[in-house]
Amino acid sequence: MKRATVRQGFIAAGIMNIGGVLLFSRGLSNQVMLQVDPVVMGLFGLVMIMVWGLAYLAVADRYDQVPWLVGVFCLEKFIYASVWALWMAAHLDTLGTIYDQDLFAGIFYTIYGINDLVFALFFAWVFWTMRNNEVITVKTNNEI
Repeated sequence: MKRATVRQGFIAAGIMNIGGVLLFSRGLSNQVMLQVDPVVMGLFGLVMIMVWGLAYLAVADRYDQVPWLVGVFCLEKFIYASVWALWMAAHLDTLGTIYDQDLFAGIFYTIYGINDLVFALFFAWVFWTMRNNEVITVKTNNEI
């Protein structure tokens, strides 16, 4: 696994979370997007998605030192992908109405779960590859 490629994956995940939210929500002001799923994609939810993006960026150069955190990222992305799949199953018939109300909201609700699934698989791959390479610091008797 090339370190630079993996680093770029973390950066891409961070940019997608931060940039995607800001773009599709029009700077957190897209009322249609906020109202369609206010529990998951309300203002608080969108801000927290951007915080996750900051976390991905924060470990882009150190992912190999925190394999279990990468595992948490994988779990988080699988949860969002699952929530999206359940939402799509329940609301697929209203997706056209969302597009009619706001193109950006329609696109967002159509693709966000696919994006999360792709990054869940990426994080799973990184976790699986790195899980046995945990950096362990052992203190000697002189340091205790």
